[in-house]
Amino acid sequence: MFVKQTKQYSVGVLGATGTVGQRFILHLHSHPFFKLVALGASSRSAGQKYSAVTRWKQSKPIPATVKDMVIAECTTDNFKHCDIVFSGLDHDVAGPIEHSLRQAEVAVFSNAKNYRRDPQVPLVVPLINTDHFEVLAAQRASLGLNKGYIVANANCSTTALVVPLAALEKAFGPLEQVQATTLQAISGSGYPGLPSLDILDNVVPYIGSEEDKMEWETYKILGGMTQDRSAFDYHEAAPLKVSATCNRVPVIDGHMVCASVKFAAKEKPSPEAVIKAFNDYRCDAQNVGAPSAPEQVITVHEEQDRPQPRLDRDHQNGAGVNVGRVREDSIFDIKFVVLANNVQIGAATSSVMNAEVAALQGYV
Repeated sequence: MFVKQTKQYSVGVLGATGTVGQRFILHLHSHPFFKLVALGASSRSAGQKYSAVTRWKQSKPIPATVKDMVIAECTTDNFKHCDIVFSGLDHDVAGPIEHSLRQAEVAVFSNAKNYRRDPQVPLVVPLINTDHFEVLAAQRASLGLNKGYIVANANCSTTALVVPLAALEKAFGPLEQVQATTLQAISGSGYPGLPSLDILDNVVPYIGSEEDKMEWETYKILGGMTQDRSAFDYHEAAPLKVSATCNRVPVIDGHMVCASVKFAAKEKPSPEAVIKAFNDYRCDAQNVGAPSAPEQVITVHEEQDRPQPRLDRDHQNGAGVNVGRVREDSIFDIKFVVLANNVQIGAATSSVMNAEVAALQGYV
């Protein structure tokens, strides 16, 4: 059901000078109902104009409304006036700052990994499981809060994989096995990323902790909630097993995943039925009218050699995912290739879209 939003929300960005923070700013500076009022960074940058201390790495210029905003240190006192705070902080500093803001009754939408495993923090890909916001009542109650909470978005490679998996489970029932091999862009490691001599003319077949994250995050995202809506069941009632292999490749933006899936049901869908399920899939972000939601959640490419990062990562401003090469698998049932823009739907766009849905559904 489409929800018309008339209320305006004051929002802040933590880690505003970093690459994820820059993406947040591009999303928020002209948002229809989020008003960007505060930018946070380290004490070294505090008190200075944003344009003076930021090494801007985006193809679009710094928005004129942001250039002269003064950066504040990432403390509770500097952001407790915000209705919503978006965190682009590194995980080594994010935890206590995000917790303190939650305790100050601020809604925190985090891109960091610190609270993803918390049993009362929803791990939300906005194209799939915004119904997990229902656990926020239990999160608040456990901490004695009225408004504050933390919502985490998923790892960027997990996000690419789980969207088509959700569409398949919705159309055909539980999956039994998923084999995923990633080809992940260098921007996924942050700025400045890998040294050029490590990644140029090379593929690195290891990304620290990435494979484990893809596996357990998939279970939490695709799973449901306990009957009392106080925690998550990690897909325990389903037979799903996920195996991931992660590689870093010399691509700037855009994570690709080669996935093979096996269905639990005896009757297997054809590639044509799978393509239809991908095309027909819709999400809550679309249904409630979230401004950042894509028109098409999953874009299926008919060309044999698509999707490709350079050609397809910016489709729909990187807010949906791209799928191609849907075909039968001689060992599993179906295999396909999926591409997601890791710095858009894999990062800032997910947090902003999560907050849009939360606001439109009355969670802010």
